[in-house]
Amino acid sequence: MANLALPLITLLALLGSVACQGLSVGYYMYSCANAESIVREAVKSAIASNNGTGAGLIRLFFHDCFVEGCDASVLLNTTGSAQPTERACAPNLSLRGFDVIDAAKAELEDACPGVVSCADIVAFAGRDATYFLSGKAVDFDMPAGRYDGRVSLDSAALANLPPPFASLQELKDMFAAKGLDTEDMVTLSGAHTVGRSHCSSFSDRLPPNASDMDPAFAAELQANCTSPTGADNTVPQDFETPNVLDSQYYRNVLNHEVLFGSDAALLASNQTAGMVRDNAFTPGLWEAKFKAAMVKMGRAGVKTSTDGEIRKKCWMVN
Repeated sequence: MANLALPLITLLALLGSVACQGLSVGYYMYSCANAESIVREAVKSAIASNNGTGAGLIRLFFHDCFVEGCDASVLLNTTGSAQPTERACAPNLSLRGFDVIDAAKAELEDACPGVVSCADIVAFAGRDATYFLSGKAVDFDMPAGRYDGRVSLDSAALANLPPPFASLQELKDMFAAKGLDTEDMVTLSGAHTVGRSHCSSFSDRLPPNASDMDPAFAAELQANCTSPTGADNTVPQDFETPNVLDSQYYRNVLNHEVLFGSDAALLASNQTAGMVRDNAFTPGLWEAKFKAAMVKMGRAGVKTSTDGEIRKKCWMVN
């Protein structure tokens, strides 16, 4: 009888070919062993210099995946056409963290030229920012194997990114379009526990406009948003624990101490209000759900070698 045992190197090659058909944990284990640690160090250094960069990287991941899928289309300055890219769209003008992605990409190109996609760097960076901002409490594996897209349109960003005034049904519909259910939507909204917002994004909820916002909280926001020069000030999205990724956001929702209409909308149904209460008061529940939701979001619209590429520079197509 013939020996049916495969040599180890052949087995690894077969396993690698299977992994390449979709996302997998440890995707770069053999092609660029230090890929994830290089990204993590870049994120760690950036957050050490400016804590707000971490919130920016989580938001960057979200804004990438919701437009054209998780394909680094949000990073492009140009695609060679006259049409403005996603970065020129109003919701993306306040995005940050591009420099962190570029720094990680440059180091990866030195170590493993043409191997690690910008899309995977964005996904790893979002995961790593979550890890550091949560005090290492939210730790999870991020599958990889994404290719970079070649399409980036400002009009697509405007059509696909949930606005701060979105109703509950609009939120459900926009998340569902990306393969994310209502619980994913409520869970990912918890990322508003870190970061800052421009006052113009929620001015419609401040007096003299009517809203369900706590009056004392509204007065504090108005004081912080008032500028003699007319500047569009920024304020923390979570006044209680502004620099920590935790479940405080959900207690803020229940207390009517949130900035956006889309935050307040989570109380608009018994179903979502129940999820808010569970996340607010069940220790560890939101953290566990956030890990799963980040991975699930990271599978949206993934490109392969047939409709994508591995960019040499993250801000331009090859």
